[in-house]
Amino acid sequence: MKTAHLREGIMQAVFTACACISILAVVLICVFLFANGLPTIAKIGPLKFLLGTTWKPGNDIYGILPMILGSLYVTAGAIIVGVPVGLLTAIYLSRFATPGIKRAMLPAVQLLAGIPSVVYGFFGMIVLVPAVQAMVKSDFFKTVLHVKSGKGMSLFTASVLLGIMILPTIITVSKTSLDAVPESYYEGSLALGATHERSVFYAVLPAAKSGVLSAVILGIGRAIGETMAVVMVAGNQTWMPKGLFQGLRTMTSNIVIEMGYSTDLHREALIATGVVLFVFILLINLCFSVLKGGKDHA
Repeated sequence: MKTAHLREGIMQAVFTACACISILAVVLICVFLFANGLPTIAKIGPLKFLLGTTWKPGNDIYGILPMILGSLYVTAGAIIVGVPVGLLTAIYLSRFATPGIKRAMLPAVQLLAGIPSVVYGFFGMIVLVPAVQAMVKSDFFKTVLHVKSGKGMSLFTASVLLGIMILPTIITVSKTSLDAVPESYYEGSLALGATHERSVFYAVLPAAKSGVLSAVILGIGRAIGETMAVVMVAGNQTWMPKGLFQGLRTMTSNIVIEMGYSTDLHREALIATGVVLFVFILLINLCFSVLKGGKDHA
């Protein structure tokens, strides 16, 4: 008995230490970012920094509004592309696919999650960018959609690529949540006369909404924090986003592209950009937590 209690005490101490290390890492990141970024924002001017539309480090002009909008637009586009496809795929794998199809598709989804970002970027450059460029130049876009000009490296291309990149996260987490729903929900719906499809979409899916919402949150975090693939396909223009088929630059891309040669106030402004990005992620998680709590309470 004493040996068992000793082992339990040791393991409890180990788990507590691991939890404390995780919390400490988050706290240290917050302290570093805010300690280095907030003074810079105050030095430049919060309104000039957050609402300025010009980014010219050579002239000590640091306005990151184009990058903020670029990050928001690209993330929104990735959600539009990735969430419906990922959620429907998870529903199919959980409730409709045969065992043979599951054995073939699940490893493919896991492989998709393990592909490095730079490989996605190469795929975007070689496949998506030329395809979008040809699409924009087509007569259909010019005459029907009235798209007079556009580029392959654009908001649209970056959104599609990020939508593909967040698919494994959304599919895996959503499928796990759907599989965890008690079978009695589905059987009870069938007993009341509902079809298989209605039982899945009106009984099983609402019961798994908490996990599905978590999948969406993780997907948004992946999309807004992605750097390398976006750098390779977004065009990296520092001006205000001008259209769906025009280039832009996100906050993460701005940091990665210029951090290597930045000095003094320029470097501090990039760190301050990281602070803004960090706050955006915190606000997104907070909003979804509030929304999730309200739905659970209801």
